[in-house]
Amino acid sequence: MSIWARISQALAALAKGEALSSVFDRLRTPPERSVAFTIAVIALGAKMAKADGQVTRDEVSAFRQVFHIAPQDEAQAARVFNLARQDVAGFEEYAQKIRAMFDQTQGPLCDLLEGLFFIAMADGTYHPREDAFLARVGQIFGLSEAQFAAMRARFVPDAPPDPYSILGVAPGAPLAEARQAWKQLVRENHPDRLLARGLPQEAIKIAERRMHAINRAWEEISEKAA
Repeated sequence: MSIWARISQALAALAKGEALSSVFDRLRTPPERSVAFTIAVIALGAKMAKADGQVTRDEVSAFRQVFHIAPQDEAQAARVFNLARQDVAGFEEYAQKIRAMFDQTQGPLCDLLEGLFFIAMADGTYHPREDAFLARVGQIFGLSEAQFAAMRARFVPDAPPDPYSILGVAPGAPLAEARQAWKQLVRENHPDRLLARGLPQEAIKIAERRMHAINRAWEEISEKAA
């Protein structure tokens, strides 16, 4: 059964008038978590679209890049998006329920936030309201300021990305410390680890971009030290 068929089942289980956010109270274990992850990215993406006041074709295209939405599944994806936009519940309530759904485990929450960064940057601009939205979601997810800064540095080209920030170490940290951080990030972002965290296969593309940035950061640091 495709993930979109499983999403359809999850939405069909909603009682009449029940908010979309209630699905996060039910989908807590694999393989349901992959369904919940997809719904969460689309739902928070819809809330973020309201934050900057517009939904661009590029942002819609970003959803397709992450989730490979086939023509026959577009209506289902649009339904999730519209349910989230129309829901009176705020994005903070969504983020809190999503954090609880993943038992406050940071791995999948970081993956989800990176998916939102990917969508936010799809149109080539990073709106201040998007920044405030993502920073608040990061706070609710329990990410530190350093973690959020590292993630932002990988996605937002408003300044040359600092390789130390990308690896999550202090600027000018010893080479051994940077190397240890790099190796840990490589282990954590192995595709098998990501699938075990409940990501759908479609979302692995986000991790591929992350790994490129992580490896490039280590290359910059090691080359300077040579």
